[in-house]
Amino acid sequence: MRKLLKYMKGYTREVIIAPLFKLIEAAFDLTVPLVVASIINNGIANGEAGLSHVYKMCGVLVLLAVLGLAFSITAQFFSAKAAVGFSTKLRRAVFEKIQGLSYSELDSVGTSTLITRMTSDINQVQNGVNLTLRLFLRSPFIVFGAMIMAFTVDVKAALVFVAVIPILSAVVFGIMLKTMPLHKNVQKGLDKVTRITRENLGGVRVIRAFCREDAEISDFEKENNSLNIIQQLAGKISALLNPVTYIIINIATIALIHTGAVRVSLGDLNQGDVVALYNYMGQILVELIKLASLIITISKALACSDRISTVLDLESSLEKTDGEQSETDFKVEFKNVSLRYKNASEDSLTGISFAVKAGQTVGIIGGTGSGKTSLINLIPHLYDSTEGAVMVDGKNVKSYDEVELRDKIGVATQKSVLFKGTIRENLIWRKPDATDSELMHAAEIAQAAEVINSKESGLDSVVEQDGRNFSGGQRQRLSIARALVGEPEILILDDSSSALDYATDARLRTAIRELDYNPTIFIVSQRTSSIRHADLIVVLDDGEVCGLGTHDELLGSCEVYREIHESQFEKEDGGASK
Repeated sequence: MRKLLKYMKGYTREVIIAPLFKLIEAAFDLTVPLVVASIINNGIANGEAGLSHVYKMCGVLVLLAVLGLAFSITAQFFSAKAAVGFSTKLRRAVFEKIQGLSYSELDSVGTSTLITRMTSDINQVQNGVNLTLRLFLRSPFIVFGAMIMAFTVDVKAALVFVAVIPILSAVVFGIMLKTMPLHKNVQKGLDKVTRITRENLGGVRVIRAFCREDAEISDFEKENNSLNIIQQLAGKISALLNPVTYIIINIATIALIHTGAVRVSLGDLNQGDVVALYNYMGQILVELIKLASLIITISKALACSDRISTVLDLESSLEKTDGEQSETDFKVEFKNVSLRYKNASEDSLTGISFAVKAGQTVGIIGGTGSGKTSLINLIPHLYDSTEGAVMVDGKNVKSYDEVELRDKIGVATQKSVLFKGTIRENLIWRKPDATDSELMHAAEIAQAAEVINSKESGLDSVVEQDGRNFSGGQRQRLSIARALVGEPEILILDDSSSALDYATDARLRTAIRELDYNPTIFIVSQRTSSIRHADLIVVLDDGEVCGLGTHDELLGSCEVYREIHESQFEKEDGGASK
């Protein structure tokens, strides 16, 4: 939690005022039993002669109540302001950290746990901060203040307070230490439930297509029941707090009343003083119940803060090296590049070497799992190569500033992702100040102009979450248009036309070949027809280059490429591939 306190910066005033005002309110509460004792001893005991004193003291009670309410509301306002501001800063910091992590860290940590830590965990910490500012000083202040005030009433009777408070403290802190690790396990269980829920919501169509509803419900119930068991265990231990403290306090109250009665009968104590002592014991009970609730909340907050700190402590594994830009005729070069994913037992890519000149089109093809996407992910430095070097404009990608490198590159990913908003907001990602004409020009090249024009609001048409109000082909064309906006020097199309029919795919390929600003293009595809006109085709097989050349050259020299081509067309070359 100490690491997260820096996000309280800017809320110093609130952090001071909230507990201070709560302490002032507590001081008023501690005064009330003395006023009540005065009413009994000096007012009621004197009959009618003491009525004026009773009225006067009742007025004091009303004044204490009003002042206490005012200080309490002010304290709660400032504590809530500090807690919400703190969580806002913390959530922003976690989000920025996640955005800065490499794909390797995102793969190893997992999306579901990151979602839980940004939402549930931060909410728990926010509640912990809020209650801590309000009660962390107030409750102990009341507990020990009541004991001290009891000594001002009667020393012998106050010894009961001295005996009971250490026992109560041991119970409270013992239960806190026992429940803290359980709350951490609860949050881990919540990660698993979130993961299963996210996968089911994302793959609901697949689940229904294969009639897997019952199996998925069974898996969810298994994880949910495991979470339930941990929560119940933590709840049972936490539930001991109230009855145990009640038992101890009630025993102490009996002892206090007995002691007070004996001393009243001996004439050493007044009836009002016994009532005051009883009220102080009652205040201790109430505050310990609040403190118990606070301890449970703090236990959860501390467990969650550790999980949040783990994310903030993560550092991107992407290497940064110093390197000069050298003169070269090549736009992109792979020099004996190998790639092994984190925690993987073997390389996904091995010994990849080829070079591409500016303006050339490169086709990348191979079987499923051959490493096509892994290869093109190295160009924008989304992963680090394990061996070798990837060069862009004669400079190692590890030497580039990320913004500088990725400003050169436009990417249409394998999974077409559209974000909630409008078509315009989705297209301007590479160039926020792009004009309507630029956006429509990119859309025309991507064969998406008809999609936009078919909508009543055109570029300002609404895009729902995940682009679910568009078909798969429409999403792909809009994703390609987004990559084309701003005229990137390097255009990467990662199997981004798989949902397009052959006619639309052919028009797209023709439009891309005729781009007037002559970008370097990488096309990842399962279809030989999509890359047959490429200047260079890279054929991958099990992470290695098994063929390098043009379409015609590979048909004669590369068995893997020839098998892929023949499996897609009945006739070789010629008419079938048109």
